[in-house]
Amino acid sequence: MVDIQKGEGSFFVEESGEKLAEITFYKSGDNEITVDHTVVSDKLRGQKVGNSLVEKVIEFAREEKLKIVPVCTFVQKQFAKNVDYEDVLAK
Repeated sequence: MVDIQKGEGSFFVEESGEKLAEITFYKSGDNEITVDHTVVSDKLRGQKVGNSLVEKVIEFAREEKLKIVPVCTFVQKQFAKNVDYEDVLAK
């Protein structure tokens, strides 16, 4: 399991000062964030780190009572596969 940290408009995984994975978002409305990018380095591929980053953003949105606009194609696919995320999907 990797340690996911919160940044300004992002969640990320860092090792020895190097970002190995990151999901970024920005406030796009009063109660809305847009998730626009997800990247995972080759070092972490196959470990479901991207999924963990999406789950972290979902958790954040729920805590802050925000809806998510998934612009990132990876995040769009995660929303399509997981009906449990419907509560935070911006309509």
